[in-house]
Amino acid sequence: MSEDNIQDSQEIAPQAEEEATTEAAPVQKIDQLPSTRAIDVNRIESDLHDVDAALTRLADGTYWTDEVTGQPIPDEVLARNPIARRAN
Repeated sequence: MSEDNIQDSQEIAPQAEEEATTEAAPVQKIDQLPSTRAIDVNRIESDLHDVDAALTRLADGTYWTDEVTGQPIPDEVLARNPIARRAN
């Protein structure tokens, strides 16, 4: 290794140490999060329920069928919204 390379590596090392000592943002406990997080959790639970229902309909062979009319749900509707239960 040449003297120039050694000098360059010695100059870089302090920068790396400074960057490594940067403090991370504090972690918040769930009860300290804004109340909008609770709404998101409710939405996620609802979406999970809808996905579970779609998987059940898929297993039963009724995924492509409107739950109310019994008519086929167009592929375009399911492509846009895979958890759709109605054709419209």
